[in-house]
This record gives sequence, C-alpha cells and structure tokens, in this order.
Amino acid sequence: MAFTPLHDRVVVRRLESEEKTAGGLIIPDTAKEKPSEGEIVAVGAGARDEDGDRIAMDVKAGDKILFGKWSGTEITLDGEDLLIMKESDILGIIA
Repeated sequence: MAFTPLHDRVVVRRLESEEKTAGGLIIPDTAKEKPSEGEIVAVGAGARDEDGDRIAMDVKAGDKILFGKWSGTEITLDGEDLLIMKESDILGIIA
C-alpha cells in the first residue's frame, strides 16, 4: 500500500462477523451490524508530546483490535474499504 498515516493514526481493515449465531441461525446481510473488530494495516509514527519527543505507538501492523462502533473514517484505498482512526479510538488488542 502506498499510504502512510500521520502522527497517531492507524489504517484498519474490518474483519467480517460470523454468518451464524451460536444456535445455528443464519444472519442475513441486511441484519448484520458493521463489525467492530479489525486488523491494523498501517500505523503512523506516533504523536509528539509537549517537548517534541515522539510517543511510541502501542499497536503495530498485523495486530487484531477492537474499536468503537462509530470510530474512524471510512476510506477506499486500492479498491479496498478501510478505516482510518486515531490510536485513542482503539479499545484493545485481541490476543
């Protein structure tokens, strides 16, 4: 990808949710919510503190994450729908 996010921003690819419920019911596309789980594609260099020093990012490319339902801005890069968001919008890393 020829795109690098700036400062404390990350580019995220959404991970698709399950097609069935735990009981085996198939969920139609119209009833699915957008997943709030994703994989980080690219990370910025990190924000700067008051002294101008870089604050290291807690996430890296390849991490699987959870983020808020309304987090990020939807973008299209190379024909792929992605999200760009601040690191602070990420709720946690999935181990």
